[in-house]
Amino acid sequence: MSKHRYDIAVVGGGMGGAAFAAAMAAQGLKVVVMERDKQFRDRVRGEGMHAWGVPEAKALGIYRSLLADCAIEVRWWDIYLGERLLTRRDFPATTPHGSPLMSFFHPHMQEVLLACAASAGAEVRRGAAVRDVRPGRLPTVTVEHEGWTSEVEARLVVAADGRNSPTRKWLGFSVRQDADERLFTGVLLEKVTTPEDAWLGVMNPRNGQEAVLCPLGDGRVRAYLGYPRVANHKLAKAEDLPRFIDESVRTGTPGEYFRDARMVGPMASFACADSWVERPYRDGV
Repeated sequence: MSKHRYDIAVVGGGMGGAAFAAAMAAQGLKVVVMERDKQFRDRVRGEGMHAWGVPEAKALGIYRSLLADCAIEVRWWDIYLGERLLTRRDFPATTPHGSPLMSFFHPHMQEVLLACAASAGAEVRRGAAVRDVRPGRLPTVTVEHEGWTSEVEARLVVAADGRNSPTRKWLGFSVRQDADERLFTGVLLEKVTTPEDAWLGVMNPRNGQEAVLCPLGDGRVRAYLGYPRVANHKLAKAEDLPRFIDESVRTGTPGEYFRDARMVGPMASFACADSWVERPYRDGV
């Protein structure tokens, strides 16, 4: 089995892994990124960067690339209580750093940031399936890539492999979690007439639900519906779209926004309880 040695090995080429790899490679470190997917597919996992993330993206040197290739700046956040507008926050005018919100199509964002990492000098391996991570004085990653199995040694291994991180399981990190009482359903829609310069958030204490619309540009919107687990909506298929829209309108979202809406991406429901590891590091990982 061949071995390769780096300063930093990054498991996962999503937003966190790719941005970190780009920043470290730009400092002259020898970095490798191992990403499982050869082509990123759309999944329900978030399309927004809050205003306080924008100066961080600028400091990392990735903001202009995102804005040029995949992202739109969003000035406003409209928050409703049912059908009543509570506030229309102007983020550039009300943040110390004058930053807007930012929206992007997640798979496109991942491609842009992996390209940033490669341009900064990182080695990017696509279709690389990580099979094991072993901590130690020189932590080691076992990876299958292009029909070969090899070992990658690094001074530091960074696992950015998602909320169901295999690395976290392999190393036995203990996960803590808040009470699992609510679910979110998300779906990608087109031909939605909500303004593209504002995120929309609707809260309805009467039914315990909330709805969010995040414009992505070109008439596409990622729509979310949050609700108590006991509501038992179980929305996950294309035929569930009418009910998703009905519940969003019942929460307070204007029905005219959805008049011509068409589903153009997956629908998925997921638990939204926060989970974390108190000390997410061990012997070089």
